[in-house]
Amino acid sequence: MSRTLRYIRILSRLFIAGGAAAAMVLAAFYLYLQPGLPAVDQLRDVNFQTPLKVYTRDSKLIAEFGEMRRTPRDLADIPRHQVQAFLAAEDSRFYDHHGVDPWGLSRAAWELASTGSIQSGGSTITMQVAKNFFLSRDQTFLRKFNEILLALQIERELSKDEIMQLYLNKIYLGSSAYGIGAAAEVYYGKPVSDLDLSQMAMLAGLPKAPSTANPLANPERALARRDWILSRMTSLGYISDREYRQASSDDVSARYHGPELALNAPYVAEMARQEALRQFGERIYSEGFEIHTSVHSEQQQAATRALRRGLEDYDQRHGYRGPVDQWAPETLNDRDALTQRLEDVPQVNDLVPAAIVDVEDSSATAVTPLHERITIPMRHMRWAREYIDENRTGPKPESPGDVVSVGDLVYVRIPVQNVLGPESDQDTLIAELMQVPRAQGAIVSMSPGNGRIEALSGGYSFSRSSYNRATQAHRQPGSAFKPLIFLAALENGATAATTINDAPIVFEDEDLETSWRPENAGGQFRGPTTLRRGLYQSRNLVAIRLLRQTGIRRTLNYIESLGLDTSRLPDDLSLALGSGAMTPMEMTRAYAMIANGGYEVTPWVIERVVGPQGEILRGKPQIHQCDDCSRDQAVLDAALPDLHEDNGATQPIRPVHTMERVADEEAIYILQSMMRDVIQRGTGRAARSLGRGDLAGKTGTTNNQLDTWFMGFNKGLATGTWVGFDQPQPLGRREFGSVTALPIWKNYMKTALDGMPEKLMDRPAGIVSRRIDPKTGKTASTDNPDARFEIFRVRYAPAPASTSDSGGSDQRRNGEGEQDTPSQQLF
Repeated sequence: MSRTLRYIRILSRLFIAGGAAAAMVLAAFYLYLQPGLPAVDQLRDVNFQTPLKVYTRDSKLIAEFGEMRRTPRDLADIPRHQVQAFLAAEDSRFYDHHGVDPWGLSRAAWELASTGSIQSGGSTITMQVAKNFFLSRDQTFLRKFNEILLALQIERELSKDEIMQLYLNKIYLGSSAYGIGAAAEVYYGKPVSDLDLSQMAMLAGLPKAPSTANPLANPERALARRDWILSRMTSLGYISDREYRQASSDDVSARYHGPELALNAPYVAEMARQEALRQFGERIYSEGFEIHTSVHSEQQQAATRALRRGLEDYDQRHGYRGPVDQWAPETLNDRDALTQRLEDVPQVNDLVPAAIVDVEDSSATAVTPLHERITIPMRHMRWAREYIDENRTGPKPESPGDVVSVGDLVYVRIPVQNVLGPESDQDTLIAELMQVPRAQGAIVSMSPGNGRIEALSGGYSFSRSSYNRATQAHRQPGSAFKPLIFLAALENGATAATTINDAPIVFEDEDLETSWRPENAGGQFRGPTTLRRGLYQSRNLVAIRLLRQTGIRRTLNYIESLGLDTSRLPDDLSLALGSGAMTPMEMTRAYAMIANGGYEVTPWVIERVVGPQGEILRGKPQIHQCDDCSRDQAVLDAALPDLHEDNGATQPIRPVHTMERVADEEAIYILQSMMRDVIQRGTGRAARSLGRGDLAGKTGTTNNQLDTWFMGFNKGLATGTWVGFDQPQPLGRREFGSVTALPIWKNYMKTALDGMPEKLMDRPAGIVSRRIDPKTGKTASTDNPDARFEIFRVRYAPAPASTSDSGGSDQRRNGEGEQDTPSQQLF
């Protein structure tokens, strides 16, 4: 036997022995690791991590919460070229191998050795599925071996199409996008079915370096990767040469697209998120939960629009505070650099940052991040008098040069329906000069009958301040608090005809060694005044004397019995002037109680919570109204949510809200009548433009105009508005609740009440009418030409003044609808 043959035999034996040893090692690894491998069956029922989505009552998306954006798609809904692009980039032999591809591993090793980098990767798509679903990111031999074993196991139990669908829905593609469905929306703002070939190849190039080589972070690197994938698709026969040339010539068209929200309601969405988080925990962010809120899209849009418009109108009344910044004119010539600089300035609602690049006699020209040229005509700058202080502005500007200069960074609004002025050509966009208001506000609207929040906004811009003034801002309500003072008095024997002297009064404070001399707005005093007139004219001295007559402690106890927090209310006569602190939500809740006839209201914002499988986890609250809930406890117990197992599924949680009577309906009926006069002939007269006879309300303005309010309602809707500064400071000496807050309320209610029939509270049986003298509040004879009818609770009604106005006459006036227009029939 030759020496060569002997060497061959030795090498063969060594090779066989080495192979056997390797096989034994691999078998040992398999026997050791296999029991710990997860069951592949889990992949059949996998729940992809999907964000929390928040909707309006009519199913309009208003927010998404969660670090991962994901929109799972069936493989049949994904275009063929998109699948082929991923095959070309990651695993062209996917449909030929059994989970591990020796050729692919060899190709990756060769690419690494020859070029210093790996273009196509060594892991198969099946191995990536195993890694993404089951394994850690640790770069260890054991993890890689587990990955191979799992890939082989997955291939035995799932079809190729099932594996591909899992991969395309799981893979991370940068910018918080997981899966091809979310990536198409994030980078291109459209579903994957609408992508062109160039965009499909761009997305297929992302798995290799999703964070650092995506088209937003590194367009050049992403473009090179896309072109390589297109060339590989051509060589694999997936696309033609013509398709390759066309797709590879396209520029990078990707830009970030946030969630496609149907309307802006971030304060509502945040309230709902916090409540759901408390109830269901962190899993709401990843398991595909949906929250359907109580607000309706049309009313919510109207509330947001009304609040923003009201704050902008206030802001413009007080003048122009100048540009946001001043950029050197010579830096404006490089338009690309200027556009990039403008993109770094945040947009505020629909107010867009703009740089003034030219000022002419009748207009100014500006550049925005999206527009190379816009025109701001003088007619849209005439409001911009110079701001001096809250009470003074400069002269009216005569030309654009009086307002802006080249290099000014300002905010503009470009109307949706852009009306072109005579001085502009057809390619010019007309814009309005704007500024971001410094004053803030809130609006809350709810259904008095069940506490459902119909609309809410807690400020001008959530992106600038997430502080929800509707629920968190404790401010003095001023005269808007007076109806509660009057209600306490009505329940303790006062009547709408009770006369209080509207005259100066001085209170000595021995502790402070000071005197308190409260005054009416305007400084006038009217002498003896009925409570009805005192309320609709908002007479401070009437309210103070009424509170002293009822009793401070008795009034506070009564207000607490209404379900309101009295911890921030003063224990002195300033309570009558609304010197305590309440949130707009608390005030609206109190007015909703008045609107519904005296039942306590619990506001709620979540209508239902839907779980990951479409199951309803929390349903609409159950509303239980009772005159004495302690007496009706058996009925309440029957209304509690039943959490029994029904066919294997737990019934959804339905919170129970009890609406217990907390105020006497007769007193409420009289108060509503008095508050309708606030609108018909009092401080809320501007609301008469809505053309309804069922509206009631009250204005509120605090000392030095720090806070202004308007609270109003009808039987179907209670709405409150507040305007002020976050750090209290005067709004201006001409700013009152009727000037700042009432216009917001009115603009919202115009939409919210559209189609809602007029309806007043049913007249309780214990209400009678009497003819009274409007000057004295006492009963009047039929021959008194100034006499008016007033309504009373039977037990507190004065005796008729004559036989012609006796009980029989009263009965005729007790009929339904007799007192529907108190400004005409009642004092």
